[in-house]
Amino acid sequence: MPIRKTDLISLHGGHSGEFCCHGSDRLEDLVRAYVEQGFRRVGLTEHMPPVSDRFLYPDEIEAGLDAAALYRRFARYISTARVLQKKYSSRITIYVGFETETCRGYQEFVRKLLDEFRPDYIVGSVHHVDDTPFDYSPEDYTRAARQAGGIDELYCRYFDLQLEMINSLRPAVVGHLDLIRIHDPGYRDRLKRPEVESRVHRNLERIRRLDLIMDCDLRALDAQGEPYPCRSILLQARELGIAVVPGDDSHSVDTVGRNIKTGIKLLRELGFNTSWKVPL
Repeated sequence: MPIRKTDLISLHGGHSGEFCCHGSDRLEDLVRAYVEQGFRRVGLTEHMPPVSDRFLYPDEIEAGLDAAALYRRFARYISTARVLQKKYSSRITIYVGFETETCRGYQEFVRKLLDEFRPDYIVGSVHHVDDTPFDYSPEDYTRAARQAGGIDELYCRYFDLQLEMINSLRPAVVGHLDLIRIHDPGYRDRLKRPEVESRVHRNLERIRRLDLIMDCDLRALDAQGEPYPCRSILLQARELGIAVVPGDDSHSVDTVGRNIKTGIKLLRELGFNTSWKVPL
């Protein structure tokens, strides 16, 4: 159900140091920060645990964690988030969700998580291309591009995997649609190349047909001056009538609400309906 135009909202955020190795602070501290900043609705979207030890990130290995330990931590996250959802219900509407991965075995594993933990929604994201992570570091990006046969090919494979994820999971929110540009300074020109542009438009059409929400991830404003997705993709989404909702992609108390008002202003200027669509 739509909410008031002036409401602050983030449907992709709420990563914490309590449940994410590259985050900081307790999850409840993040919730309090959202409340203090006047957010009316927020989605908590900690990352799903890895399918297997093969997909551990360096910071998880450094922390001495394995896939089984991260699964147990994820269970604690869901339990903690449900407690916070109830505790703060008079002050903020909290959606308990999680952010997906797209790697070998993910479809079956995500369905297992959905059956066991019953989240309110999921954010469908792609952080791997053919099982190689690309966003953790520039070195990972270079390795993923080399494996794909080049950066153009990496983009094409990324958007193909994204479509697969959209079709198989049908996530309520599609996260940072063009994250693949993260370490590519030439992304504006690359997105115009016919083989890439056609895939972007194809994926947007599918999002529209399934009536999904597209995340406007504002974290990229700091590094690249425009969100995920970039302005050219946002304009296509507007023409297709896709619902776009801002997300701060917060990973600490300090990043709660970062760029949210700038993002809302941008979406208004581009002609989006800011009576935000929500997952439930």
